[in-house]
Amino acid sequence: MITTPHTGQSDGRYFIDCCRTKLSIEYLPKIAACLEQLSDDDIWWRAHETNNSIGNLILHLSGNVRQWVIHHLGGEPFEREREKEFSRREHLPKQELYALLLRTVEEANAVLGRFPDENLVKRYEIQKYSVTGMEAILHITEHFSYHVGQIVYITKLRTGTDLKFYDL
Repeated sequence: MITTPHTGQSDGRYFIDCCRTKLSIEYLPKIAACLEQLSDDDIWWRAHETNNSIGNLILHLSGNVRQWVIHHLGGEPFEREREKEFSRREHLPKQELYALLLRTVEEANAVLGRFPDENLVKRYEIQKYSVTGMEAILHITEHFSYHVGQIVYITKLRTGTDLKFYDL
């Protein structure tokens, strides 16, 4: 686990910085490590037609972070086609998928880096939810973590290896 030092910033800024650390420094490298071990066919493999592939999960993570952070918290224009994130079957190469996710996380990191503390309690209408800025940031962090776990699990299924993310 990667931690974020508290360097005297406000509690709100510390919360935002912790979430930025999780997304950029802990979760994203885990996805990169998984992709390195897999072929493009593995990335689009699904155990059953109702399951998501790693490729679909990466498209979904990018769409979710873009909608919640870059669009709603950052004010950037964005039209999301959420259903296509899951229905896509045509293979995008893993380098293209990772570049999309990396660009999304970098843009979100920039938005969160300049996000004012006072907006943590401001309300935002995102999808069908009315949430505070803090709830939106917490949502994308825990949502990202959830899908990273799925990506790690699928990678273990496809490779039969221990990814050794935690050496306790």
